[in-house]
Amino acid sequence: MGQNIPDYLLLPRERLKIYGEKQLSNQELLAILLRTGTKQHSVLEVSKKVFESFNQLSDLKEASLEELAQIKGIGPIKAIEIKAVLELGARLNQGKPMKLGRVYSSQQIGDLLVAELNGLYQEHLLVLYLNTKNHIIKKETIFIGGLNQSIAHPREIFRVAVRCSAAKIILAHNHPSGDPYPSKQDIDFTERLGQCGELLNIPLIDHFVIGEESYISFKEEGLLF
Repeated sequence: MGQNIPDYLLLPRERLKIYGEKQLSNQELLAILLRTGTKQHSVLEVSKKVFESFNQLSDLKEASLEELAQIKGIGPIKAIEIKAVLELGARLNQGKPMKLGRVYSSQQIGDLLVAELNGLYQEHLLVLYLNTKNHIIKKETIFIGGLNQSIAHPREIFRVAVRCSAAKIILAHNHPSGDPYPSKQDIDFTERLGQCGELLNIPLIDHFVIGEESYISFKEEGLLF
């Protein structure tokens, strides 16, 4: 279908079928989602109006339902559909599992953790459990919440470490504010966890705080006790 039609006359659905989704522009992909235009404007023109109002996908993601619905050709139903698809995309990106492997450097793990935890709206405490050769043998989200809450207790972390015979651990949590600078609660909790690790002979070798596309390593900053 569409092979004998000039490329510039193909509809976005036809272009996707022939060339694949990666060859389509943001405007064309949105047009497929919108499905129909209005009596005055084609679906591609409506899609173009959306990106004239919100230049980047990140701006579009932050738009409210009311802002989207005000664009001619969108309305409340299509605004809801756009928000739903954008949220699915965000959750898909957040849900990509970290590939277990071997720890070689702080930057290697920091970059992986940024991909894993960046953009979450709540604090997530994640622990990497390592063997004696620095292979990650288990990765587990211990809890969701703030480090100053009572649920953030070392016993939950070391219970898993003992169960999987970990030789050392790496701690990581995100700051939804986007600022990776450690808070006093972060520093106090890290010190407390480090002391517990020394007693159990399962040392804490690093703690990463994840911000917006960035991280701070306690080890690199000399903050491990």
